[in-house]
Amino acid sequence: MNEMLSESVYFGIVISLIFYWISLTISKKVKLTICNPLLLSAVFIVIVLVIFRIDYDTYNYGAQYLTYFLTPATVCLAVPLYRQIEVLKKNVSAIMLSIGAGCITNAVVIGILTISFKFSPELKAALIPKSLTTAIAIGVSEELGGLTSVTVMSVVITGILGATIASGLFKLLKIEEPVAQGLACGTASHAIGTSKAIELGEIQGAMSSLAIVVTGIITVVIAPLIMNLIS
Repeated sequence: MNEMLSESVYFGIVISLIFYWISLTISKKVKLTICNPLLLSAVFIVIVLVIFRIDYDTYNYGAQYLTYFLTPATVCLAVPLYRQIEVLKKNVSAIMLSIGAGCITNAVVIGILTISFKFSPELKAALIPKSLTTAIAIGVSEELGGLTSVTVMSVVITGILGATIASGLFKLLKIEEPVAQGLACGTASHAIGTSKAIELGEIQGAMSSLAIVVTGIITVVIAPLIMNLIS
């Protein structure tokens, strides 16, 4: 099976798109938090790869081309931000304070956990940028000497988890302010969380888009300091 598919550029792309479409359909009909399209599609793809004994490299040979759209898709998130520029101007101080607090909280939690579990320096460096969008996270991880494969995994898990629990967490904590919801999604779970924020509303999507950028900038600056403190 691996030999037959290893020459196909389309295999990874096709099953990724098919399972995402199926997962999106299920998510719209079931409307349960756990039925996040990204989570379901990942589960379906893993099941297929295991059943048919297809290794990841064979799948990724085609699927990797989908990642090329990640950067332009992230840039497109500037559109809802532009539409909500007045909201940004009115809340700029609170927005910057919230994003800064989120970055610091992430650093503290990662520091405590990695020290408690006595992780190697490579693992510590790999986990520091877990709340950044993939393109930035990989760059930060490489500069710190981290394992980029672990970074990618942690970014994906963080994003899917954030998108899955966001709505329920907002209801539990009674967070109803659209600006706060958007900032929380973007700061904690980057672009995947932003996809959920856009579902919640345009203001949430705009604020989440802003949070991705600012969180990336702040983390790039403080990441070396964090690494020195927890090493």
